[in-house]
Formats: sequence, C-alpha cells, structure tokens
Amino acid sequence: MAAPSGGSCGRLWFALFAAVLPFVLGGAGEGPSTAEFDVRPGGMVHSFSRTLGDYTCTFTYAAQGGTNEQWQMSVGVSEDNLLFSCSVWRPQGKSYLFFTQFKAEVKGAKIEYAMAYSKAAVAGQSDIPLKEEEFEIAETTVAHKDGKFHSELSKLVIVAKTPHDEL
Repeated sequence: MAAPSGGSCGRLWFALFAAVLPFVLGGAGEGPSTAEFDVRPGGMVHSFSRTLGDYTCTFTYAAQGGTNEQWQMSVGVSEDNLLFSCSVWRPQGKSYLFFTQFKAEVKGAKIEYAMAYSKAAVAGQSDIPLKEEEFEIAETTVAHKDGKFHSELSKLVIVAKTPHDEL
C-alpha cells in the first residue's frame, strides 16, 4: 500500500500513470470527472468529495494563511473497472497555504499507490514529492503524520484497486 518500490523510475511511471488516469479512462458507465473547489484558510476542518459510480474520494484538510485557493479534484475508473483514481491538486503548482492537516479517503476500493507532493508540476517543472516520513498510506487513506508533516501540500494522487469477482 505504500509508494511503489523499484526506484525513482518506477515511482515516476506510477506518478505519471496516476496523474493522467482520470483523463484517459472511463468505465462503470460514467466518464472521468473533474471539479473545482476552494481550499479555505482559517484553521477549520473542511472536506470536498466526488463520487463516480460505486467509488468516492474525500479530501479533508485544515489550512492557515493567505486567502482561498482554487484547487481541483479528478476521479476516474478504468475501462475494466479494476482501478479507481483520485487526484487532488492546485493547478498553479504551489500552494501558499500552510496545511495543519490533510487526509484523502477512498470508499469502495483499496489503495494500491499513493503519493503526496509539496509542489505540483507546472510550466515544465517536475512534481516535488513529500518525504516518506511526512505522510502515511493505509488501506483506504492517505494522511499527514503528526509532528513530521512540514505543512506544504499541493497535490495528492491515489490509485486504488476495486473489488472484483474472480472467475
């Protein structure tokens, strides 16, 4: 359930795959979906969710500083209905808010891969991942680690395996 092994090449491939998955895959009778939402400072806990078929992704956070920022969430299901993806990011690449906490949760699937980034790729620059000790990946959640997270978040990517019947 952690980030994939196999060095930086494997991580790069999975990150690229997960980032584009919602845009190129359809399934479960519905196509991929992207929605904009405001990430609001003020220290209060806020959540934003998207559902696609039998699967839901919820991003919960608390942030401080600055003003509202426009963020996006994309969800998608593979054509064979075996993978559900959820990506949450700031399109401008870097958030200027200080996140005191974050958690992304998927319902209806189990996380196979997840990565969190302090800066999202924009204008030819690369994503900058959080250090592994800053966040944790569980069966259905990705969340900050108390005392380890350095308050920078600009992107979350999750690929989860959906339940299916073996023949």
